[in-house]
Amino acid sequence: MTLRPDVDIGVQTAAVPRPGLQALVPSDPYLAGYPRLDPPAESAEPSLYIPQTEVDCRKDLESLGVTYRDLAPIDDGGACRVDHPVEISAIGSVQMKPAATLSCAMAATFSRWTRKELVPTARRKYWSGVKTIHQGSSYSCRNIRGSRGKPSQHSVGNALDVMRIELNNGKDIDVRKPGWFAFRQRGFLNTVRADGCDYFTTVLGPGYNADHADHFHFDIMQRRNGHIACK
Repeated sequence: MTLRPDVDIGVQTAAVPRPGLQALVPSDPYLAGYPRLDPPAESAEPSLYIPQTEVDCRKDLESLGVTYRDLAPIDDGGACRVDHPVEISAIGSVQMKPAATLSCAMAATFSRWTRKELVPTARRKYWSGVKTIHQGSSYSCRNIRGSRGKPSQHSVGNALDVMRIELNNGKDIDVRKPGWFAFRQRGFLNTVRADGCDYFTTVLGPGYNADHADHFHFDIMQRRNGHIACK
């Protein structure tokens, strides 16, 4: 499906005839005895237009080398809604397993962090590129646990949970808190976590609470005064 930005297509109207006899003569005499049927106010076909911001975001994904496809709008009721979701399966040569369903803004933010922070950090720490990011949750219609009904950023496609990071050299890095003597892995995970705070508005992981003991949670929730939760 080809995506096009919102444009003002306008409404075509017939020219107003000048006063006189010509105003009484229809353009098609055969229709003179029949009432004119106005076109329906809305087309029965789904709109192919999306906001310019979404078009620009997809250009951003393409510039980042992201493999993605557009999905149908998601509306699971309540706050569980993503108007223009995308499914990303790779960021350059880095595979995403399983493919993640996200808002385009979250997909672009995560992809930029992957290319500019995660991959370079892996090369510095392990002399290896990143093969696969194993994610545990992207879009999901749910509330924040223990929040008394506050919707999770997963419910709007603005969050992603990373469980494992697999490197090209065969190293499989589990996000769970490493042992005391796993110095390299500990340094890698600490760097990945800290760098994420420059891209996301929320970064949570092992040590924050029991719910995040086995993964990094990244999201782009907008808060008052631009507050960032990096814990």
